[in-house]
Amino acid sequence: MNRSLILSALAATTLAACSTPAWVSPVEVTRFVGSAPAQLGTGTISISSDSMLADASVEYGLYRDALAAELAALGYRVVDGQAAQVATLSVDERVVPAGQRRGPVSVGGGAGVGSYGSSVGLGLGIDLTPPPADRVEREVAVTIRPAAGGQNLWEGRATYAATVNHELAQPATAATRSMGALFADFPGNSGETVEFE
Repeated sequence: MNRSLILSALAATTLAACSTPAWVSPVEVTRFVGSAPAQLGTGTISISSDSMLADASVEYGLYRDALAAELAALGYRVVDGQAAQVATLSVDERVVPAGQRRGPVSVGGGAGVGSYGSSVGLGLGIDLTPPPADRVEREVAVTIRPAAGGQNLWEGRATYAATVNHELAQPATAATRSMGALFADFPGNSGETVEFE
C-alpha cells in the first residue's frame, strides 16, 4: 500500500472517531392532578426551589425563567412575594460517562408443555456496545399547591437524556424543552405517562 493510501485511511479513521453521532431521547412526562383542578391556572403564584442546582446559579435561573413563562401562559400572574399558590421547582442532572451503561446483561427464560413432553429454555443477552458519547440525564419536577397549605393541586415530572454533543444537552435548550413538555396539554391526565419528541 502506498503512502497516500495509508494517509487517506488514517484520516478517514480519525474523522469517524471525531464525528460521534449526537443522540437525544424523547421527554417522558408523568403528571398528577389534585381534587381541585378548577383552581389551576388562575390568580397569583410564586416559585420556590427544591433543586440540587444552586438557587443563584445561572442554570437554575434558566429553568426558573422557563417555568415562569409556562405559568404565565396558563393564566397565572407570577410574583416574587406573597401569592395564592406556590410552584416548587426541582432540577436534578447528572453526566453519565461514555461506556457506562445500565443493565448490560439480560436473561430470558421460557417453559412449555405439549403433547410430546415439556421443554425449558434460557437465553442470555449481553450488550457490549457502549454509548457513543457522555450523556446528560435530567429530571425536572414541579408541584403546585395552595400557599396556605393543603394537598398539592398538581404534580409533574419530566425526564430525558442527551449526549453532550447534542444541542438539547445545553442548559438553555434543556430548560425550554423540559418545561414545554411538562406543561403541554396542561394539566394532563392524572397518573398517565406520555412521551414528547
